[in-house]
Amino acid sequence: MRSSELGFFGLRTAPFSKELDDAELWLPTSKQVLVDDLEAALLERASVLLVGEPGVGKTCVLRALRHRLPQAGFRLTYCHNATLGRRDFYRYLCHALGLQPTSSAANLFLAVERHVHDLRRDQVHPVFLLDEAHLLHPDMMAHLHILLNHEWDSRALLSIILVGLPELEGRMALRSHRSLLTRIHHRFMIEPATVDDTAEYVAFRLKGAGADHELFSRESLAALHELASGSLREIDCLASAAMRESARRKRKLVDRDAVARVAETLTLSSSLG
Repeated sequence: MRSSELGFFGLRTAPFSKELDDAELWLPTSKQVLVDDLEAALLERASVLLVGEPGVGKTCVLRALRHRLPQAGFRLTYCHNATLGRRDFYRYLCHALGLQPTSSAANLFLAVERHVHDLRRDQVHPVFLLDEAHLLHPDMMAHLHILLNHEWDSRALLSIILVGLPELEGRMALRSHRSLLTRIHHRFMIEPATVDDTAEYVAFRLKGAGADHELFSRESLAALHELASGSLREIDCLASAAMRESARRKRKLVDRDAVARVAETLTLSSSLG
């Protein structure tokens, strides 16, 4: 949003920007419980499957988990490129860990394995977070369970968090990936925001941006929720566009019509793009 639009609504910053510190993230009670469950799973040194539709808050949950985990006892490594083959994946993982082994697939894997054992000696539990895991290369998914197999499968020296769309669970149920699935002891589904969640989320983001009064009517919040299908990412997009539309029309309360107009425009732009 432009500074003139922020000034029109009496805001200091753009309310629906992605640029938030972990400690400033909004989580409804249901997602706070999920963060608790994820933390408990990692304290057990277990691995986790976390799925949800696009925009429901998977990244927010993971950022909240990162903020919550004690840094002294865990090392969290985030991998967002799930489309790589086995050798390139391990090369990418080595780079993320600050390792520089030779380029053969065996040496890359051994470097990661040695690093895991070194962390164990230092009483640090490594957690590999694989985002967009529904896009994992079949060769890589078939190999992941070997990462979790240490000392004759008698010790959990690392945890893996697989994050992706719901179809990830179906892929892992295939016979070829059963060895991995049986090592994932905790499986969670993130549900879309409820109507009340949407209203609370919008109020939270507006307050953080400096709002001291209501800027969205109750009807506009209901429209936001319906059109976004509970996706926080879509709510951010629609709410920002509706505020720009209302500022253009010199209206300080965003109404249902403003939300409907920008939703139609965004849908048309998407279909044309």
